[in-house]
Parts: sequence; C-alpha cells; structure tokens
Amino acid sequence: MTKTKLGFVIVILGLIIGSVTAIKHFKPPDQPKTTEEPTPSLSVKVITPALREFPLSLSAYGSVAAWQEAIIGAEVNGLRLADVRAQVGETVRKGQVLAVFDDKTVLASVAQSRAAMAEAEANLAEARLKSEHAHQVAGTGAMSEMQVVQYLTGEKTAQARLQSAKAQLDTQLLQQNNTRVSASDDGVVSSRTATLGAVVNSGQELFRLIRQNRLEWRAEVTTDELARLKLGISVTVTPPGFTDITGKIRAIAPTMDAQNRKALVYVDLPGAASHGLRPGMFAQGEFHRGVSTGLGLAHDAIFSRDGFSYVFRLGRQTGDLAQVTQVKVQTGRHIDDWVEILSGLNQQDRIVASGAAFLSDGDRVKVVQP
Repeated sequence: MTKTKLGFVIVILGLIIGSVTAIKHFKPPDQPKTTEEPTPSLSVKVITPALREFPLSLSAYGSVAAWQEAIIGAEVNGLRLADVRAQVGETVRKGQVLAVFDDKTVLASVAQSRAAMAEAEANLAEARLKSEHAHQVAGTGAMSEMQVVQYLTGEKTAQARLQSAKAQLDTQLLQQNNTRVSASDDGVVSSRTATLGAVVNSGQELFRLIRQNRLEWRAEVTTDELARLKLGISVTVTPPGFTDITGKIRAIAPTMDAQNRKALVYVDLPGAASHGLRPGMFAQGEFHRGVSTGLGLAHDAIFSRDGFSYVFRLGRQTGDLAQVTQVKVQTGRHIDDWVEILSGLNQQDRIVASGAAFLSDGDRVKVVQP
C-alpha cells in the first residue's frame, strides 16, 4: 500500500472516532417543565345541610267502608209485594216509601176488628145501664144481692172486652201501616232483595241502606303504630285514581285481630261519596302526628346508585378548585324539595348542590359562587 492511501485511511478513521465521541458527549437542550393543573370535571355550586321541620307521619293501608248500614226488612207475614219503588244506588230520604205490600187481607181484618169493637162498645153501654140500675136498687130488696154483683161484674167484663177489641184493631192498623216499607234514615240503597210479586215472611231483608251516605276508612295498624295514634288526628287518604281526601280518626278498635295482630282505626271521610269513593275500595293513608326537627338537604344534591343514596362532599379547597368524595347517606322524610338525612352527614359538610350524577369519586371540581 502506498503512503498516500495509508494516510487517507488514517484520516477517515479519525473522523469516525471523533464523530462517535461527539455523539456520546452531546446533551440535548433542557425541555421546559409542565406546570398545568388537571382540568376540573365540572363547575359546581355548594350547599350545606340545614335543620328543618319535617312532618311526623305514619303510613297505613285499609279499605273504605260504610259508616253504618241499615237493614230494612218486612214486618208483615205472608203478604205479596205489590210495588217496589227503590233501586240500588238510589238516594232516599227518611220515611220515603220503598215498597208496598198487597193490603187487601189486612184491610178486611181491620174492618172485622172495627165491627168487633163497635159490638164491644154496645155491650159495654148496655152493661153500664144495668150496673147503674143495680146501684140504685141495691139494699131495697127489689134485686137480689147476687144479681147486683152479676150486673156490676158484667160492666167490668164488657169494658175489658172493649179494650181487647181496641187492641185488636190497633194491631190490624199497625199491620196495615207495615204494608208500606219506609226508609229508616237518609242514605243510599246499597242492596235490594225485594222482588215484585214475592210473598215474604216477617223479618226477611228487603233493602240495605248506607246511612246518610257516610263513608269511613278502616286502616289496619300494628301494635307499635297503634301506640302513636289517638282520636282526632288528621288523616289524608289516597285511593288509587282519586284525589286525596282529608278525615279524622273517629274511633280505635279496643281489640287486636288474633290472626294478623293488627287493630282497626276508623277514620271519618266527610264528602267521600261525592268524590266518587265506594265501599270496598282499597286505599293508602297518612296519619299526620305533627312535626319534628331533622337535618335536611336539597333533593337535587342526592343521587342514587345501586339502590343506595349518595352525595358528593367537597374536601379542602385550593383557590376555586376542590376534590370531591362520594358519601353514602341514609334518607328519611320528605317535605317540598327537602330530604331528611338520617346518617352520613353533619351541618358543617359542604355538598355539591346539583349535577352529582355526572361526577365520580375523587374528581376535581371548580366551585362557583351562587
């Protein structure tokens, strides 16, 4: 190899070694450090729990029933119904005629009794004349003592027979009056078994009447619930599909049912029939027992997940940024837009006011002034 070529190779190798060394010692320029904070998930307003008055109520279920039912039956025996004037659902007044029996046989008995009474009156008049005559001649010897006694006794017998005839006539007149069946009170006919042309027996039911068209709600309550109720408490009854009706406790059953261990509470429902309620309807009711103070929170601050209630509580705030923590709470009573918080929070906690459903545990939020 010539000296010229050898020198060229040495130069090339030197360049390569210098390049490698330069690369090893090369330091890139420093990059500027990032100082940006994470972007907040949501801008929120903050509220705190507050003491509020919540209603003391007790829920129960029961049925609507007639306050009282009047049974109207036949008071005559063996007579045929000649006219039926009342139908189920009809409103009737006290004394209104509901049905009429055929009274031909009763009228005949009345006429016979009148004749018997007239005969008894005539016999009594004759007996009185004889008795007066016996009094006048008594002791004169014109009439024996036995005859005097007989005439005096005859007057008393005739008088007793007249009283018997009067009683018999009164009985027949009462039978005649009973051929017209009348309503015993104002109300609504809830049942009718009277059939035109039927021959009925005395005491057989013909009509059933809801007295004064007055309804009540009969709630079933447990022993524990019963201890918290008393007469006069206001009650709101809500039958499905109907407007609320307000009533008051009229009576509380003195005994518990041996089967279900519940007691009946009777609640008057004024005007219930005019609202369309009917006996036999099932309804829910709320007994209003006053108010008590509890810790409350706006409804919008509470959200549900997996069947439980939660809120987001703010931690320490830096500037207008804060981190939120998901907190499980137990809720109670409701009034307007407020919910009672039974556990999980205190009055000093700062809570996300709304939009909590869009947050997750540990998110950072921006706090805005209300």
